[in-house]
Amino acid sequence: MPTLDELAAEMQDIVFAHFDTSTAWRLGCLIREKGDAGKLAIATEITLAGHLLFAAALPGATPDNTEWIRRKRNTVMRFHQSSLAMRLLCEAKGKSLAERYGLSETDYVASGGGVPILIRGGACVGAVVVSGLPDVEDHRLVVEAMREILASPQG
Repeated sequence: MPTLDELAAEMQDIVFAHFDTSTAWRLGCLIREKGDAGKLAIATEITLAGHLLFAAALPGATPDNTEWIRRKRNTVMRFHQSSLAMRLLCEAKGKSLAERYGLSETDYVASGGGVPILIRGGACVGAVVVSGLPDVEDHRLVVEAMREILASPQG
């Protein structure tokens, strides 16, 4: 399990110079390819400025994964932090999101798999979310794919 400090450092490593529909498509396809290769029963979604740019569900994923994605995305967009960081923060404080922030558990969840799309300068412009694996693995899959896209010539 990563620490909050490790997650904060990780967020510094996955900052984009720009993020557009082409970037979203490449990133979404990469996550889907990784899911296919690992025979992972996952669903994924990428949003930018409130627009759905990519969504996919692999064999074995269920409509429940879509609900988890929605709640993780809401958490990312509310706090501009990964949903895993929010989980660790809540655990450290001994309070749920509902207790600490007055948020509905129907609409928000502190569970890994949602990662903010950060642009140089610190703006959070969207979210990349995966659901279907244990939450730390959901998070790792997203971050791994984001790093690969950033390292690519088109990054």
